[in-house]
Amino acid sequence: MPHDPVAIARDLLMCPSVTPAEGGALAFLEGLLEPAGFVVERPVFSEAGTPDVENLFAGIGAGNRHLVFAGHADVVPPGRLDLWTHGPFAGDIADGRLYGRGAVDMKGGVAAFAAAALDFVEETGGDFGGRISLLITGDEEGPSINGTVKLLDWAAQRGERFSHAIVGEPTNPAALGDMVKVGRRGSLSGFIKLRGVQGHVAYPHLADNPLRVAPAVIAALMDPPFDAGTERFQPSNLEVTSVETGNRATNVVPAEVEIAFNIRFNDLWTVEALHQEIAARVGRAVQSAPLRTGRPAPLAYELAFEPTNAVAFLTHDATLIDGLSDAVEAVTGRRPELSTTGGTSDARFIKNYCPVVEFGLVGETMHKIDENVVLDDLHRLKAIYRAFLDRYFAG
Repeated sequence: MPHDPVAIARDLLMCPSVTPAEGGALAFLEGLLEPAGFVVERPVFSEAGTPDVENLFAGIGAGNRHLVFAGHADVVPPGRLDLWTHGPFAGDIADGRLYGRGAVDMKGGVAAFAAAALDFVEETGGDFGGRISLLITGDEEGPSINGTVKLLDWAAQRGERFSHAIVGEPTNPAALGDMVKVGRRGSLSGFIKLRGVQGHVAYPHLADNPLRVAPAVIAALMDPPFDAGTERFQPSNLEVTSVETGNRATNVVPAEVEIAFNIRFNDLWTVEALHQEIAARVGRAVQSAPLRTGRPAPLAYELAFEPTNAVAFLTHDATLIDGLSDAVEAVTGRRPELSTTGGTSDARFIKNYCPVVEFGLVGETMHKIDENVVLDDLHRLKAIYRAFLDRYFAG
């Protein structure tokens, strides 16, 4: 009998695998894949200051063409349980939908490609002239330190060489078949500390309020625009996300203000170039700010950037993009848009090893209360993955 993606997804949803907990999800997948002939390993990776994370790598077959289905079994916390109509880990089915945390992001996607791979292997007897791997992390929704990035290196050290990869993240905005992600923007976060002099509000000449300079710095961060975008990418966009003084007293001038920001950038920029551009903007804004009476120099400040492993990338591989688009069209009747919108994903790590695209479920309810997936979408997503497998290994 064909493997049922709804049943697989339901069992996965009943595993409370909130990052970094394994929650039984990887054990369930191991029990599903090993009897079909997959060699399954579950390496645990560690790093100081971060939780240990268990991951899963399952492979079958041999040959030059090696396809990887990649995803994650960890989920974000459910939030307030009393707001859920159906329990986040109950696996309830109602009105043609499967409810639970991770239904679309992305246990539903994992269930669909696992079911497709299992059916394909069983029908070909495991002799299909290539290799299929499933690469599942437990750290995508967390720090992303002990997950896919280390699992890829671990696999490479064991001689695994990947030809192409599909990440099963929810990519469709409204209906299954809307969108294939062929790249992602980069992400860079930073902080600016403007240092003034704390004092009494009634004696401003004895203080130096950094909040007087903050508006100019914020304006310089966001204007002018960094670029106008490209054929495949939206314009790079910086947003100020927090302005904090740590001061709750209304009669005290704060000693400093910290401004936090994040920029999502396209492939016109490198991280180093953004460092230079943002530093120049902040420097000009501080230099041009009016001097407080008696202050001989511009306000002191610090600019720091968080490390990032999320750089902009774009996949150009026709075998992968056209093959998947053909499979989507064959099942849904619509040709997907090729897009680079949205946030970051583990594709940013996989692109260093092979061409990668993303295609999964409709993401409308991801991370929300009562996250759910349409049952028919799970079956159709499995059919898309299966159609791609048939085309891919037929050459």
